[in-house]
Amino acid sequence: MSKKNKKFHVVATTALALTLTLPALSTSAASVQNGSKLTPIRDVAAKIGAEIKWNQSTQSVTLTNNNHVITFKIGEKKALIDGKSVALNQPFRLVSGHTLVDADFITKAMTSQEAAEVADTADIFLELLKSGDGTNAAKYISSTSSTSLPEAFLNTAWSSFAAQFGGVKGDPIKNESSNAIHRNVTYTFQGAIPFDLTLRLNLAGQIDDMFIAVSSASNYQKPSYDIASSYIEQEVVVGEGALALPGTLTTPVGKGPFPVVVLVHGSGMHNRDSAIGGSKPFRDLAVGLASKGIAVLRYDKVTYEHTFKVASQPKFTLKKETVDDAISAVELLKANPNIDASRIFVAGHSQGGLAMPLILDADKNGDIAGSILLAGPSDTFINVMAEQQVELVSRLKGLGQDTTPYEQSAALIKSMSDMLNDPQYSVDNLPAQFPFQPSYWWFEQKGYKPSELAKKQSGQMLILQGENDVQVSINQFDGWKTALKDRKDVQYKSYPKVNHLLAEYDGVSVAAEYALPSNVSKAIIDDIAAWVQNIK
Repeated sequence: MSKKNKKFHVVATTALALTLTLPALSTSAASVQNGSKLTPIRDVAAKIGAEIKWNQSTQSVTLTNNNHVITFKIGEKKALIDGKSVALNQPFRLVSGHTLVDADFITKAMTSQEAAEVADTADIFLELLKSGDGTNAAKYISSTSSTSLPEAFLNTAWSSFAAQFGGVKGDPIKNESSNAIHRNVTYTFQGAIPFDLTLRLNLAGQIDDMFIAVSSASNYQKPSYDIASSYIEQEVVVGEGALALPGTLTTPVGKGPFPVVVLVHGSGMHNRDSAIGGSKPFRDLAVGLASKGIAVLRYDKVTYEHTFKVASQPKFTLKKETVDDAISAVELLKANPNIDASRIFVAGHSQGGLAMPLILDADKNGDIAGSILLAGPSDTFINVMAEQQVELVSRLKGLGQDTTPYEQSAALIKSMSDMLNDPQYSVDNLPAQFPFQPSYWWFEQKGYKPSELAKKQSGQMLILQGENDVQVSINQFDGWKTALKDRKDVQYKSYPKVNHLLAEYDGVSVAAEYALPSNVSKAIIDDIAAWVQNIK
């Protein structure tokens, strides 16, 4: 899997990763079927320098080389070349434990001018979108996204995007990558505000979703504790069906089974690294913990990988956004022989921490051995938002900066809080005008205070908090201590310089520093590792 656009996270997958899930292949497995020479696909990939990825759930293999992507599925007499279905002389097959394919077909497809001329479905769809031809654009939409990307929306989507970002100038720069769920084609457009439009194509080459965001290059730098020789990364699938998620399982080098930590995102649309600005806190946690003998599973958030499918759900909830996928991740790990099923831990950052009591409540089989809260709020979501604005204004005033825009935000959040606390409104009677949509998401969790639910629970818990955090203040940390004072299975630790991205920052954090390169504090990784290793 290539990594051409730093804006979007893509995990590099090599032939080594394939050996973890496929039987060992050798050139002796080559055979001749009806005049076509069938060769182990790994040998063909090595010969032409193609990157290779195995998808266990779909029983398919994807090769990437020279900007071409070919996907084969075991038993099928066709392949997808850059999203277009092409017939094979022989089906992709598994013979005596060996995965075989027509070597000549791959070589020609990857190197011929004919392959280069195969029209990319993504390009065709984009041109239809830009011309406002929703009728024909809709023909390229997958069945699972037909309701979330309807013809009427496609008719006006491009004009809306262009207006939102202040117009478009020139032709876009095209980059692409693949994960276990989608082939992702990203177009970077220049305008008043540069933006990225990513089209997500399924294995059938259909448009399955889209993602749009302000374009910004990452200046992330690997931490000193990233020891590449100490871990292996494997692409996995979390969950199933239309909202299945691609993820990365990072395991220590050596003999398992290993304890494992599942990472759960904060609010917003996050990739598996939880990348923002110059930081990738989930990637740092994964490689840091793996170097200490602890496996880590991280995955792309459902609002990131399936943006429009989720947005089309009027009754989308915190459970659907955060809880369900965390439980699916635990289920996936239970079946992995390289993982110690009795030592599965879940760590929630920010909103992931707020949802932790709900995750534990949903763990009906008691599979979670312990939970970790990383800057997790103890109060209701809306109260934390209100406190966040007050804290930010206070810090900015201390730095001598203009606080007018933030005071306006504080007033907006105050109006939201008033509506949420108004007894006349509920999920059955939503206010006509609510600033943040979908309003159902907010009112469904009306009154949910994580620390109150956690009072009634038990199980090993580690609560970590940065004292320099402007988004989730130290007051929330103190709230946990007060609420859980009678529990003997909870440990606490705070870090004076650490901000919301779990990185040490010498100045006063107001979130502006997020654009700078930073890494998760090694002290946090050391403390998590020591806590996990101490729980047997």
